[in-house]
Amino acid sequence: MAEQKTAAKKPAPKKAAPKKAAAKTSAAKSGARVKIKRTGSPIRRDNSQRATLIGLGLTRANKVVDLEDTPSVRGMMRKVGHLIEVMES
Repeated sequence: MAEQKTAAKKPAPKKAAPKKAAAKTSAAKSGARVKIKRTGSPIRRDNSQRATLIGLGLTRANKVVDLEDTPSVRGMMRKVGHLIEVMES
């Protein structure tokens, strides 16, 4: 008996994912600002939380800073949310 060879189908080549545009939020475009006040102490906190407070510019108790509302600032605020208070800007 003669075996018939079946042509192996090649998988279709994968298409490259479309490139995303630079991630700018509408808040950053409009120049939105956010005021943050430090209400808690970094004593007995992880060093990364201390560094985050310093990165936000909150180096003293009850200090208020006015920052641009960007995703990186929002992430930092989320990390130390129990030590800060967001005020109306």
